[in-house]
Amino acid sequence: MKKALFLFTISFLYWSISLNAQEIVLITKEKVLSLASENNTSLKISEQDFYQARGDFRQTNAVFLPQITASHTGLGTTNPLMAFGSKLNQQIITQDDFNPTLLNNPSQIENYATVFEVKQPILNIDGFHQRKAAKSKMEAMSLKTKRTSDYLFFEVEKAYMQLQLAYKGVDVMEDALTAALANKKIAENSFKQGYLQRADVLNVEVRVSEIRNQLQTAKSNILNASNYLSFLMNENQVLVYRPADNLQLSKFQVKHELISENRSDIKAMQLASAAYESMHKADNMAFLPSLNAFGSYELHDDKIFQGGASGYTFGAQLSWDIFQGSKRFGKAQKSKAEFEKSKLEYEQYISQSNLELNKAKRSLMDLQNKLSLTSLALEQSEESLRIRTNRFKEGLEKTSDLLQSETQYSQKQLEHYQTIFEYNYALAYLQFLTKD
Repeated sequence: MKKALFLFTISFLYWSISLNAQEIVLITKEKVLSLASENNTSLKISEQDFYQARGDFRQTNAVFLPQITASHTGLGTTNPLMAFGSKLNQQIITQDDFNPTLLNNPSQIENYATVFEVKQPILNIDGFHQRKAAKSKMEAMSLKTKRTSDYLFFEVEKAYMQLQLAYKGVDVMEDALTAALANKKIAENSFKQGYLQRADVLNVEVRVSEIRNQLQTAKSNILNASNYLSFLMNENQVLVYRPADNLQLSKFQVKHELISENRSDIKAMQLASAAYESMHKADNMAFLPSLNAFGSYELHDDKIFQGGASGYTFGAQLSWDIFQGSKRFGKAQKSKAEFEKSKLEYEQYISQSNLELNKAKRSLMDLQNKLSLTSLALEQSEESLRIRTNRFKEGLEKTSDLLQSETQYSQKQLEHYQTIFEYNYALAYLQFLTKD
């Protein structure tokens, strides 16, 4: 047993030295929130989703903006029709060009054409509904980004409280270790004087070993909480954080008692449903004809980048795809099903959100009662330990009873701090659920 205790002590000291070798950084919750809002990867991903949706929306500007293209083409041909047409475009036709022999067997002619084309949509009803759908999607992504930011702040609150709780755990176990070592010294002196048996001293030593093991676990919790904070802030350095303030009951009040329809994620689902509705209307409007204007201006010459002859064309086109098999009907049925599905998902999300809200309210009430009970139990266990410690010093208390009181007091301290954490977490979650 002595060998095992020696090995444990060596490993514990090595672990403690490694922890102390790392840089310990004092940090406030406001600082964590600031760095997380600037650097968090999830928030950046959400922002890119918004930019992607905005890019899709800007593409729909083609519904009312013209399309303008320019091209320069050079060719050489002996094809009778192409050769005659090229001369005609270059405006160099003469009487000799109507000679049947030259018409049927022309010599090679070169033609360089510069063409400017303009296409202007006039009436594309389905395109307007597609643009409306893209706008709704863009606005929904903007609200989703806001909700992601709200959730990030909630996660920071939780992670910061976990760090506070971890340090409280270390404080409790360090105090317990100090008391256990003092009792061990008393037990050893009593053993030397013949008041205690060797088994009692061994029980005290076992208790010291248990506390040291719990202390090591508590310090590991500090590292875990620090690592999670680093993850939220997208910090690559391995740092050990220490909160600037201690864990205590939150004082803020929840502004709303019900789920707000103005909450960003709920409004985002409304807009997503509106986008599906617009896409369904667009698919239905695809049965209607579209009207587009067009025009072109052409420059022709037998030399590159010249424009000896020119001409223009303009007009309007009313087009109507009368039948495309069953493709159009199937697409309209699919978009209708997606729209109906989005409405059901919205109703389900509202119901689930209210379920979570009611659960959070009940949890907060339960934790209020639990706070009173753990506070009372902590006071009672502290008083019991004080009495038994004084009696043990006088040789009037059993070692087993003292160890039991020590263990109970440490447990009640940890339970009380854990309850404070759970209460603060429940309050923060309730605020997150009822946030506008």
